[in-house]
Amino acid sequence: MRAMVLERHQQPLVLTRDRDVPTAPDGRSGGLVLNVTACGVCHSDLHVADGDFGAPPPIVLGHEITGVDPNLGPVMVYAPWGCGNCRQCSEGEEMICSDSMEAGLFTNGGYADQVWVPNARYLEPLDGLDPFAAAPLACGGLTAYRAVLHGVERLRQLGSGGRALVIGAGGLGQYAIGFLRLLTDATVTAMDRSPDKRTTAVSLGAADAVEQPVEGQLFDVVIDFVGVDATVQAATRHVAKRGVVAVVGLGGGTTPFGFGAVPLETTFVASVWGTRGQMTELLDLARKESSLLLPVEVMPLIQAQSAHDRLRSGEARGRLVLDVATGNESDSRNGGHNQ
Repeated sequence: MRAMVLERHQQPLVLTRDRDVPTAPDGRSGGLVLNVTACGVCHSDLHVADGDFGAPPPIVLGHEITGVDPNLGPVMVYAPWGCGNCRQCSEGEEMICSDSMEAGLFTNGGYADQVWVPNARYLEPLDGLDPFAAAPLACGGLTAYRAVLHGVERLRQLGSGGRALVIGAGGLGQYAIGFLRLLTDATVTAMDRSPDKRTTAVSLGAADAVEQPVEGQLFDVVIDFVGVDATVQAATRHVAKRGVVAVVGLGGGTTPFGFGAVPLETTFVASVWGTRGQMTELLDLARKESSLLLPVEVMPLIQAQSAHDRLRSGEARGRLVLDVATGNESDSRNGGHNQ
C-alpha cells in the first residue's frame, strides 16, 4: 500500500508504494484494518516529525482519520486508544490514559491507504457528513470542543453577560468560536497576531478580534490554543475571578501559581483531546449545524510534506486535509467539501 513515512526526525516525509498492510502493534492482537478516505494535518504531526514526542521513526503520521468500514460504512476514527484497564479508561477518558497508544503519534496512522484500529468501538459512523470536511473534527474539532466544555457551565451561569477570550484564531480557535457561539450566549473575543486570522474570527462570530486585550479587560473563560509563556501569562492577567483558563497549546508556557498570583478561585486546566462520547456529541452537533464544518483545503497524499511545510510557516489559514482514497497525486482541491 502507499504511505507517507517519517523515516527520520526533522527530515521530509518519504513516499512508499509497497508498504505492508498494517498489523497490530507490539503488545496488541486482533483489531481491524480500515481503508482510509482522508486524513487531516495537525500541528501535533509537526511535533512528532520534530521529535518532540511520539514514537521513534519510522512511523506513519496522521490521526484525523476518516475511512470506510465494510459493516459501518463511512466512519471517523477515534485515535487515542487507552489500555482499557486503568481508572481513566474506566471513566471513558482514554485520551489521558498513561498507556494510551494514539494512532499517528505512537503507532502508525492515516497518512496511508490503510490503518489498523483495535476494534470497531473506535469507529464513529459519519452518517452523511462529508469525510473531507469532517476529518479535522477528529482532533482539531474535538480538542476545541472539550476545551470549550470546561467553561460552558460558568458561561451559562452568566448568560449574555459572559465573556470568553480565545487565544489563537487558527484552526482550533476557529472551531472554538463556533462552539462558544452555539453553546453559550457569551460575548467572544479572539486574540491573534495575524490580521487575516482576526478577520476570519469575526466572520465566524467573534464580537471582536485583537492583537492583545487592553489592560484590565477581564474574561470569564480564556482558552489558550498557543500555550507559550506570553499567552499563558496573558490568560492569567485577563481571566476574571471564578473564571476558567483552559490551556490547549503545546508551547510549553508557564505562569506563576499560588494564592495572590492568580485571580481568586480561578480554575486552570490543561485540556487534552476529547472523549469517545464527546466525539459522538460533536458529530451530532455538526449534523445539526453545518457551519461547524469549516472550509478545508484538500491535497493529495503525496503532498503531505508540502502540507507540513505550509502549516509550519503559518501559510495555511484553515485546515489541510490529505486525500488518500482517490490516489490523486497531482492536483489539490480547495474548499469543495463543505456541505
